[in-house]
Amino acid sequence: MYPKLFEIGPIPVYSYGLMLGIAFLVASTIFSKELKRLNIEENIGITITFISIICGIVGSKIFYIIEEWNFGTGNSLSYYLTPDNLFSPAGLTFYGGVILSIAVIYFYCRKKNVRMLRILDAMAPAAAIGYGIARIGCHLSGDGCYGTDVNGTFWEFLGFSYSKGIVATKVGELVHPTSLYELAFAVIAFFILWSLRKKMRYNGQLFYIYLILAGIPRLLVEFIRLNPRIIFGLSQAQIISIIMIIAGTVMLYINKNKGRTGIN
Repeated sequence: MYPKLFEIGPIPVYSYGLMLGIAFLVASTIFSKELKRLNIEENIGITITFISIICGIVGSKIFYIIEEWNFGTGNSLSYYLTPDNLFSPAGLTFYGGVILSIAVIYFYCRKKNVRMLRILDAMAPAAAIGYGIARIGCHLSGDGCYGTDVNGTFWEFLGFSYSKGIVATKVGELVHPTSLYELAFAVIAFFILWSLRKKMRYNGQLFYIYLILAGIPRLLVEFIRLNPRIIFGLSQAQIISIIMIIAGTVMLYINKNKGRTGIN
């Protein structure tokens, strides 16, 4: 694919890093607009954005290392703890960033006496579109988000697939462009969440919907991704996706009779 897009003097500009930066910029702009609409202090939003950036990257890297060490290539833990691997822009697992970010934001909200569910509602549309933009970076960099073979199919005709990290052509082994599938799902999820955000009846409702909309696509896409299976033929990401879907559905059901007085 195109891991390095161009150079500014001696400085290379990598596709994944660029798209990750754009993702955070777009997401933080949308998040700020939602915080303003909800009359939440601007400085709180800036701090939470900073937490999300740092914890998103650190958590994604930690989760990737754990995933690969336990279920992946079989390399030793010391292999993943080398500077080249630790500080590489490649090798980031989305769910790790989400888990660590939510954990740290929880303690920050408690300290500031801010309702965390209001913050998570405000973050939901931004998180959806930010994830989709970051997936463009995955596709361009050819970082390993490969799917199963699609030789002789519709995708080969369009030339949208990878060929083991190399620019896709009609020669060689082509695979499903799973990052582009996830981009499409993310855009749909964003528009659904954005259209619903002013119709919510209680704090947390939009976030619970986000959990379902983020979990279902990843659960389905993983069936054609080449990730290691750990139990019942499911990957680690699929297990987390199922937990997200169940959690979102259960919370929506528990709170189904809440009225607008639930928003404060």
